Order: sequence, then structure tokens, then C-alpha cells
Amino acid sequence: MHPKDLTLDELLEQFAQERRNGRRIVFTNGCFNLLHPGHIRTLEEARALGDVLIVGINSDASVRELKGRERPLIPEQERVEILAALECVDAVVIFDEPTPRELIAKLLPDVLVKGGDWADDQIVGREEVEAAGGRIVSVPVLPGYSTTELLQKACESDAAGGPPGPSGSKTNS
Repeated sequence: MHPKDLTLDELLEQFAQERRNGRRIVFTNGCFNLLHPGHIRTLEEARALGDVLIVGINSDASVRELKGRERPLIPEQERVEILAALECVDAVVIFDEPTPRELIAKLLPDVLVKGGDWADDQIVGREEVEAAGGRIVSVPVLPGYSTTELLQKACESDAAGGPPGPSGSKTNS
């Protein structure tokens, strides 16, 4: 278990002191099935909005419920390890539910961050965070990077007999 991999109780205990010290808590969440540059940019931008970044990730069961039985490709503990290795991430917590609403309602971060592909009225936890005086921030999505799109490209490339090149076309190497 990585030191940044916390249970909800550990997270609440550890970051209660951060709050008392006036530090701004930022929260974001996702499946993080295949970490890509779009994820990294979102996480770095989220971290820049506060003093502490907590990342909630869907459990394996939750990912299967949302994305289908063939996912996740990377088991939850490995996804935690990858995210925890990032300097911009202070803590990672796994949640089993399809959405992080319950987790967000308990954490009540100062800032809730989602990618710009989410409409404001679709951001889970928005009501709870805003009612507690927090704010919602949408960060722009890096075009061309989504796990679903990357998996589709990989499957198409495999079916075509080779890896895609930088622009998505096959290369000869």
C-alpha cells in the first residue's frame, strides 16, 4: 500500500489538520484507467488551484459498472500506485459507488475540479461543494486524449496490422 493511498477515515483525519492550517483542499476524480497526457494536465491544473490535491478513483467494480466488463485494464491498486507517484497528487482514495457524491459530501473540498467535457449541471457533488462555500472549476480537456479514444485507436491499429503513427496513421517501423 502506498503512503498516499488512504481510506476515507484516514483521509478525513489527515486533511482535517490541513484545513485547520488554512490550506485549500482540491478534489478531482475519475477512472484513470490508462493515464495519459490529458489526465496529467488536468491533475497539474487542479493542484495549482489549491494546496492539497485529493484524487478519487473508481474501484474496479465501479469501473466495470460504468464502462463494461472488459474494463478496467489496470487494476485499482496499480492505478492508485501510478497516481500516487505523481508529485502533484497528495492523496488517492478509492470509491465503490458509480459516482463520488458520497465521498465529496464527506470531504467537502474547497475546490472541485472536472474536465471541461462535463457540463456544469452534470458535475457530481457540485451542489454539496457550493452549499459549503466551495467552488467548481472546469479545466480544458486536452484534445485527442481520452481513454476510450486511445483504446479505439489501439484496436483499429491492431486490426490494421500495425501501430498508429503520430497522427493516427500506420507507420512502417
